[in-house]
Amino acid sequence: MTVRRAENTLEILEYFARRLSPATAAEIAEELGWPRSSTFKLVGTMAAKGYLYEPRPRGGYYPSPRWLDLAERVTRSDPVPNELHAFVRTLVRETGETSLIAAMAGDQAIFLDVQESSQPVRYTTSIGSQVPIYASSAGRALMAQMSRDERQRLYRRLTFETFSPTTPDSAEAVEAELAAGKERGFHQSNAEYTPDLAGVSLPLPYRGQRLSAVVVGPVSRCLDRRSAIAAIIAKQIAMLDHLQE
Repeated sequence: MTVRRAENTLEILEYFARRLSPATAAEIAEELGWPRSSTFKLVGTMAAKGYLYEPRPRGGYYPSPRWLDLAERVTRSDPVPNELHAFVRTLVRETGETSLIAAMAGDQAIFLDVQESSQPVRYTTSIGSQVPIYASSAGRALMAQMSRDERQRLYRRLTFETFSPTTPDSAEAVEAELAAGKERGFHQSNAEYTPDLAGVSLPLPYRGQRLSAVVVGPVSRCLDRRSAIAAIIAKQIAMLDHLQE
C-alpha cells in the first residue's frame, strides 16, 4: 500500500531528475497528468519547506540544494560501505553479469547497489528498484536469514501473484524453494518474475544487516552457469573483512 501524497512528492523529484530544468506548477500538472489544484498545493508546500525554489522570478521551480545537503548527510552513514561497493564491482568482473546487493523493504527486495554488465544483452536495473521477495532469488536469500516464525508472519501479509509458470505461488512453494536452496548452497531463479532472466543469490549477513548478494543475466548465458556463478559469489563473500561484525 502506498500513500499518494508521499508518492507524488517523490514523483516530482524524479520528474526534475528527468527534466533538468525549472518548471512551473502548471507544467508539472500537465506533464504528470495531475489535477492543477492539488499540484499547486503540493508545489507550494515543497517551496515553503525549502525543497523547491525559483531560480528566476516567475521562471518556474527547481529542487533546492536542501536535497543535496540531506542526501550527503545520509550518505555519510551509508549502510552500504565502500567494501560492499567494491564487492559488487568484483562480482561483475568475475561473472560478466549484472550484480547487486539487495535488502528487505516490506514484502519486496530492494536493490541497494547495482553494477551492470558490459554485455550488449544484459539485465538492466537501478538502485532503488524492487522485486517481490518471494518471486526472486534475491528475495529468497533474504528470507533464508529469517526465522520460520518471521517468515510465517510475512506470508500472512503476502499476495502470491503468479508472474510466470515458474513463480512460487504459495507459502508452501516458497518454503520448498528455500529448502532446495539450503540443500544446494545457493538460491536461484529462472524467469519467475522477469522473463528470460536467471538469477543466483547468496545470503550476505553483513554487520548485523540482512542482505543478499545477487548475480542476474539472460537465461541463455546464465541458466547452465548458476552453480559456477554461485561459487564465485561465495568466494567473494568469504573474502569480506567484516562479514559478521
